Amino acid sequence: MQTSALPDLAHTATKPVHWLATAAAMAGVVALAGLLQPRTATATATAPEQRTTQRSAPVAAPDPAGVEFPLECGGAGTTVAKQAPGDLDGDGRPETVAVVHCDAGSGTPPGGIYVLTQGSGAAPRIVATLVDPADKKTVGDFAVREGRISATLFGYSSPEVPRCCPDQEEQASWRWQGNAFVRTSGDLARAV
Repeated sequence: MQTSALPDLAHTATKPVHWLATAAAMAGVVALAGLLQPRTATATATAPEQRTTQRSAPVAAPDPAGVEFPLECGGAGTTVAKQAPGDLDGDGRPETVAVVHCDAGSGTPPGGIYVLTQGSGAAPRIVATLVDPADKKTVGDFAVREGRISATLFGYSSPEVPRCCPDQEEQASWRWQGNAFVRTSGDLARAV
């Protein structure tokens, strides 16, 4: 062990009294800060400024749990695999985009991508089907950002390809334009 050329310093060996003194000093600072609060601001509005502003509570995105999705599942039921909220049409009310497939228990059943909306006091309802399960696609990555829906779709080039192993991948995105969702990219499929 190498010894220090410096003399032993008293403050390097702390004792309980040092910790107690530090705690008492900190408590004093906190108490003083509590006493020295700024005065409450008061202002009087003139007549034009005396308008009341109401802030409405944020509207919740539709819950897909109460929606009956148009899938033929043979009594197996449906599974909402993924969901994401977003104001897709710019009206200030969020929609929910849901990726739904049959509850197959195993395997990769084809899925659909649905857009849900909900009016005041009404039940959620489907307003658009972006991917129809009849297209036999499965949905990989999925996101809703800045009014745009994007997804990676997997499919099969022929009926001979095993259903476990899709051989096509497609990047797709949709954006609300005018009065409908328009596919804005990824129209071509590519081999995996």
